[in-house]
Amino acid sequence: MKNQFNLAVKTPCSEKFETFKKTQKGGFCNSCNKEVIDFTKMTTYEIVNYFKKNNHNTCGQFMKHQLSSPPQKLPKRKLSFFGGIGLAFFSFFTFGTLQAQKKSSNKEIKQLKKDFFIKGIVSDESGPLPGVSILLQGTNKGTQTDFDGRFKFPIVLKKDDVLIFSYLGFETKKITIDGKHSNKNITLNVNFKNESYVLMGAVEVKKVYKSKKKS
Repeated sequence: MKNQFNLAVKTPCSEKFETFKKTQKGGFCNSCNKEVIDFTKMTTYEIVNYFKKNNHNTCGQFMKHQLSSPPQKLPKRKLSFFGGIGLAFFSFFTFGTLQAQKKSSNKEIKQLKKDFFIKGIVSDESGPLPGVSILLQGTNKGTQTDFDGRFKFPIVLKKDDVLIFSYLGFETKKITIDGKHSNKNITLNVNFKNESYVLMGAVEVKKVYKSKKKS
């Protein structure tokens, strides 16, 4: 049997890697005052070689599939922005705000058809996810999913507005409001592949196991 070791990030970091000052191997985190290694583009061979030489006090960023021992999931249905890891996909539903009323003018009707109330649900493969942040790009207007993973955006949105969905451990997702079906219910399905899962934090390197040679 070949030598083996397991990697794990037990306590995911909430800092944003994209805000770090770039370094040769990744980025520099001012909060921790140390370099965070970007392993997301490394091969398995490169990762193994790195930790053979550096197996102590390493902070790194990984894709989900790169960790042989992924962090344990927190209990589901805990209302917390930082709770729950494993987001695979989410979907949300948009509903037109217009209902049949007296028509004052064609111009007014065309203007109203551009407005939307947005609501929906955010889920992973196991069910709804609470605490997902949803923000209107360029503003401080936003909301979070509730205990059942549901949300209703607090303000009326227009065509081409962009909603930003954020959840710890994953790349943010931007969704542009499509006004093609302005007076009908619109269903948008957005799939997160496992490769979209990014985890960052202090790396725990477990003991290297060596197979015994047969005499």
